[in-house]
This record gives sequence, structure tokens and C-alpha cells, in this order.
Amino acid sequence: MLLSQPTELTEPAISADETTSTALLNCLIREVCAPEHQLWPDDAHLLARLPRAGVMLRTGLARPPVGATHRLAPPYEERRGDDWIPAPWDRLADLVAGELELATGRPNPEFLAQVHDSHSALAAIINARREHSPSNDLYIDSEQSLVAGHRFHPSPKSRQGSPTDWLQYAPETRARFRPLWLAVPEHLVAEEGAGEAFTALETYGPGVPPGRRLLPVHPWQFSLLADNPALQRALARGLVRNLGPSDLEAVPTSSVRTAYLPDADVFCKFSLDVRITNCVRKNAWYELASAMTLNDLVPPIFRKLNSALAPHSSDGERFSFLTEPSYRSLNLADRRLYEGLGVILREGIRNLPGTPLLAGALADPYGTFLADLPALTAPDTAQAWWDAYVAHVAPPVLGAYLDHGIVLEPHLQNVLICVDAEGMPVHAAFRDLEGTKLTAGHWDLTHLPSRVAESLTYAPDRGWNRIVYCLVVNHLTEIAAAIADLHPVLEKTLWRTARKHFTAYDDHPQIRALLAGVPLPAKANLRTRWSRTPDRGATYVPATNPLAAPRPL
Repeated sequence: MLLSQPTELTEPAISADETTSTALLNCLIREVCAPEHQLWPDDAHLLARLPRAGVMLRTGLARPPVGATHRLAPPYEERRGDDWIPAPWDRLADLVAGELELATGRPNPEFLAQVHDSHSALAAIINARREHSPSNDLYIDSEQSLVAGHRFHPSPKSRQGSPTDWLQYAPETRARFRPLWLAVPEHLVAEEGAGEAFTALETYGPGVPPGRRLLPVHPWQFSLLADNPALQRALARGLVRNLGPSDLEAVPTSSVRTAYLPDADVFCKFSLDVRITNCVRKNAWYELASAMTLNDLVPPIFRKLNSALAPHSSDGERFSFLTEPSYRSLNLADRRLYEGLGVILREGIRNLPGTPLLAGALADPYGTFLADLPALTAPDTAQAWWDAYVAHVAPPVLGAYLDHGIVLEPHLQNVLICVDAEGMPVHAAFRDLEGTKLTAGHWDLTHLPSRVAESLTYAPDRGWNRIVYCLVVNHLTEIAAAIADLHPVLEKTLWRTARKHFTAYDDHPQIRALLAGVPLPAKANLRTRWSRTPDRGATYVPATNPLAAPRPL
């Protein structure tokens, strides 16, 4: 039985100023003040000092922190003499930039512009969102609910280009669009994987001209490629034909560039040659190839994990990975065009049990998805909900790495939680093979091109840091905080419940260290942006570990 949509959806008011301030302070506290012991609770406030700039800040504190996260609340203030005065978002941005320049000895002339762009984008999103109603489909609404974005990123809504270019494709505005169809000669089609996946999609397109295949294209990306000489020549000669917008409606999901086509029940992961938060979101040639390699490896491993972790389950699989069976592009001996028009198909959600919801929507402090679940109305049922949640999310991630050398990327935007009519978790669906890696040395990849093999692998320690960050810091910590927003009495007991789902793996030294309380690796998004490091090279800072065992006698 599916979860029903609430009769009335009310969304908390959200402010671009406040949200930008909160994100900057979250980053500053996690990456500078806490590791350098410049953080002090003070009744209902939190004091944070910028040690090099010699500035003291004060924030409201909704409750004492448990784990690697705080719930900050306005007012946000700066100490001037004996007084506390307001510190608006742009003042905070200046202070953060000043502290980082003093700490690193290097300026970053892009940083403040990125923060300002993110603030402007958020303001545009908030205004545009008011013009559109929810879809009355809980899954789609959850994908399009992340208005504020990443709580621990200094510019969570930074998006290359003007809002006039991208608002019509933004998930946060509840946008819909129709992909374009290109008719491509068969000999110029670049394709790998299960070709029948695209054949099925073509049945929803216009009639295919003889000797051609259809290629779906994101309209925004097509406009970004308009100046490509190879594409211009191919269109002018009729070698490639633009058949116009599809009859299929596409729903942009939380990643912006991946769209869900409900009628076909398929996702299209498009390229977008624009920077969104950290990265330019394009399907590099080696990522297209690596997705097909991983698609052959990961789903069978998930079936093995289901059999091993729930051998007597009568309710079907407890978790799954959404397959990416094929990609297609245009091969005109132009790499920008090959990557820019490359699209990966991902299986849809129709066969998932219950009602799928984006995990990020459940964790969003500005949203109501978690509060609307019947199972979360009382502390005892909320505790049971959390127990079921961790049981569906943590074991496959830990088992995939520890037993099979697979590094998943289970952050809040890569996991769908399927719930029953009461809102109880019954299944977890993981997605995005781009973020999935293999542990170096565990798999024989000598048959692959070196660049593909390189893109597929992490060193064991780097892979473990990525898993712990995504699973515990980014994901479970945020879900636990959202539950504690509803039931503060549960804040500490939640982590005692979570421990049992990790102790099943305590024969591994990594898990023993985790349960002993070693600090968690928290991804340093602020420092990564400041140093202009590629996301793959992001560093980590230590964060409090709520899984820590009680102090030994």
C-alpha cells in the first residue's frame, strides 16, 4: 500500500539571507572552529572564534549538538567592543574569506563571487517556486524539494549562467521540460551496454527516419553547444537532424541534470557543461565507459548482499541499486560534442516497493516530508522508524566495501527510501554509478583503458573515508538530527540504536575503530572551494563520532 499525499502541503518560509548565513557558519564551524578548538556552547548560544582574524561570532543554538552537526538558529552576530551586532550574510562571507586567506596564505578571488551567485540563485529559486504548485506525486515532490541545498557548502546554489538560462530547468522551481530528439545516422551513434534500453525509449519518440537512431538531449545543454563547429556543420548538412521537443515530459531531479521521464519510467542522466556547486556536470568519455563496467558488477553484488543479509526475508529485497544499462552519444570525432551529448539511461522507480522518497528531502530542516510520515508522530514509533531506516541503508554500504571492495556514495541525494502506508522504511534504492568506485587492488581492471580504470578506483583509505563521510556524516547524522527536531528526547538514544547495525561488522578493524569513537572524516567543502581543488581531491576534517562506545572503565 502506498503512502498517501497530505491533503494540504505547507512549506516553511525560507530566506535567501538566512539560508546563506547558516550554510557559511555550518562550514566555518565544521572546518575551522571545531578542529581548532575555537567553539564554545553558551546556554542557548554557540560562540565561534575566527582565531586569525580575531573575530568572535555568536549564533543561536536550537539544542546541544549530538554528533557531527549543529542546529544553528538566528540571530547571527559579531562582537564589537562590549556589544553583539548583527552579522548579515555578506559580512559573514567577507569574514570567512579573510580567515581562510590568513590561514592558507592564498587569496581566492572567485570565492565571494560564488557565494553571491549562490545567494542570488536562491532568491530567484524562492520567487519562481511560488508560481508552481506541488505535483501531487510524493516522489517527484521530494526530488524537487531541496530549495536550500547542501547545509555544509559555502555556495550550495551556485550555478553557472544567469537564472534566465536555468530557472526553467531547475528542480527547486518544480520545473518540467521536454527533451529534444536528435536523429543521428546509425554509423555515428556511440553506444554501449544494453541497446534495448534506448530501443524502448525510442517508442515514445517520433518516427525514426530510416538508417537513424534517436538521441535525447537536454535543451539547456543543446543551447550551450550551439557554438560547436562540428555540430553546426552536421546540422547544416542534415547529417544530424533536430526533430524538436519530445512528447515526453521530463522532471528534473535533485541533481539538476538527471531528469525522470514518468511516462517511460526511466531517468536520463544528461551532460551539462556548467558548474553546479563544485563540479562541471558533464558525462566525461571515461565516465560513460566506467558506468557500463560498474553496471555489470554492482547489481549482482547487491543481490548477493540481499541473500547474505536477509536470507529468510519474505518481503523481497531490502535494498537495490538502480541500474544504468546503456549510454548513447554522437561520434563526430569531437570530444566536447561526444561528452556534451552523452546521455546515460537509468532504470525507473515503478518496480520499487512502497512509496520512494529522496533521503535528502527527509533530512531537510526546511521541509516537512519527515514530519508528514505517520510513523514519526510519537517518540516510540520514531525510534522504530530509525531502527528500520539504518537497517536498510547501512548494511549494504558496509558489506559492499568490506566484503566486495565496492565504494558506494550513499549521500542524501543518492538514496531513495521506500516507505509503506505508515511511512515505515521497507526498501532502500541506491543510485549513481558515477560516484561508485572500486577499491584499488581488489579488482582486476587491466582489460580497461588506463583512464577508465583510474576513474573507477579509490585507494582503500580514501574509499573508506568517502564511505564514512557519505553514510554517517552526510546521511545518517542529518536524518538523526531531523528526527531530533521532532522528538528531542530521542537525540542520544538514536545513536545507541544505530550502533547495532555496525557491530555486525566489528571483525573488521575499520568498524572497530569507528565504534571505538575515532573522529569521523567530514568532507571539507569550504576548504575545497577555497583551494579550487577538484571534488575527487577533496580533503576531510575530523568531526565528532556519535557511534562512540561508552567510556571504558
